[in-house]
Amino acid sequence: MRRRQDRIAAAPFFVAATVSYAANCALGTAVATRVVDTSGYRWLHHALYIATCTTVAVAVAAGWFLRPRAASRRAALTLLPAAAPLAVIPFAGTHRRRHPVIALAAAPFIVAGLLGSLRPADRK
Repeated sequence: MRRRQDRIAAAPFFVAATVSYAANCALGTAVATRVVDTSGYRWLHHALYIATCTTVAVAVAAGWFLRPRAASRRAALTLLPAAAPLAVIPFAGTHRRRHPVIALAAAPFIVAGLLGSLRPADRK
């Protein structure tokens, strides 16, 4: 039974990072397409961005340090490159095409990290 516990120890953090990123992308898309007007509460998108950066950092740390196994460490290393586009976003400007392109550059790493965290632990 310990194997199952080892396997899922870091997975909730990767799920939280993925959900936060997806919510932020959904809100950004809704605002860009004018489905939602956040002019009165722009802080919401910023709060989701901060939550996304925080949960990605926590997921990487959890994958590396929490019950370290080869699979969770690989998931952490797979998620780590998502930090680069997330760090660049505040400097990309919000009303240009490059903002969503840079934001979406993190998507493959976030999805790969999530899938890697859900894989069974390596057997010895």
